[in-house]
Amino acid sequence: MKAVSYDRFGSFDVLQVGDLSAPQPGLGDVLVRVAAAALNPKDVLVRKGKFRLMSGRRFPRIPGYDFAGTVEALGEGASGVAPGDEVYGMVNAWSGGTCAELVAVPAGELAPRPRSLSMEEAAAVPLAALTALQALRDLLGVRPSDRVTVNGASGGVGLFAVQIAALLGGTVVGICSARNAGLVRELGASEVIPYDERDPQAAERRSDAFFDVFGNRPYPLVRGALNRPHRHVTTVPSGRAILQEITSRLLGRSVRMVLVKSNRPDLEQLARWIDAGELRTVVDRIWPLDDSAEAHAYLETRRARGKVVLTVGR
Repeated sequence: MKAVSYDRFGSFDVLQVGDLSAPQPGLGDVLVRVAAAALNPKDVLVRKGKFRLMSGRRFPRIPGYDFAGTVEALGEGASGVAPGDEVYGMVNAWSGGTCAELVAVPAGELAPRPRSLSMEEAAAVPLAALTALQALRDLLGVRPSDRVTVNGASGGVGLFAVQIAALLGGTVVGICSARNAGLVRELGASEVIPYDERDPQAAERRSDAFFDVFGNRPYPLVRGALNRPHRHVTTVPSGRAILQEITSRLLGRSVRMVLVKSNRPDLEQLARWIDAGELRTVVDRIWPLDDSAEAHAYLETRRARGKVVLTVGR
């Protein structure tokens, strides 16, 4: 099968496109013929070797966690889908593997794709939208009337977070660049703080919950602007974030780090919102699989407005 891979950790120039052996579905797995795969900052960090303790050191490695495609075959014990079904989802394993023509995925990590989306749009949803949903609903516990600040509101996770926070009843404040302020307002933010024109710390009102998507506004920096009990979630894993989470539990705060997990019920919830017109996906750019290195380079600029997607096949 055709796939993107790399045989050592490094910058985007370690990526190469070629033929690799196709995966075989194991017990409970679904073999999916991938039509599109989305890229995420996680792909960059894993490729650079930042999480080698979790991801391992076996090569070659195929990047990619998000996918949309068609069920090719079922492994023993797999259920809930059938060959020919169009599905989408996210691979939970640190090994990734979706930037390829075929990927084997546990049946519980995928669901029928939203019917209103193209394959490319559907592939852009899982990791980012699941991260936003699980951070806002499960960790921050957003409730109606909460004032929720989303830092990094115009990125892949941020644009979903703005919308989902509003769907959960929150009043949303988005922090993003001035050029993206209009889009963030359009998607549900009641207020936008353009960080390149105004100091985000100058916001006059306190927030009930703070979602640090971008990773540059940790809890110690914003705790003075949080109502009690302090609720803060970051997407960026670090030793400091882990220590803050442990300390916060002892002090009665809710300072957490979101570790997203793909599961069918949450994917089905996202699809319902999408097909009802309540949740939009924003795709910044689409590249063919052969241009994966260019797509990774663009993702590393951290200037993507929405998601970066690769077309794989049909």
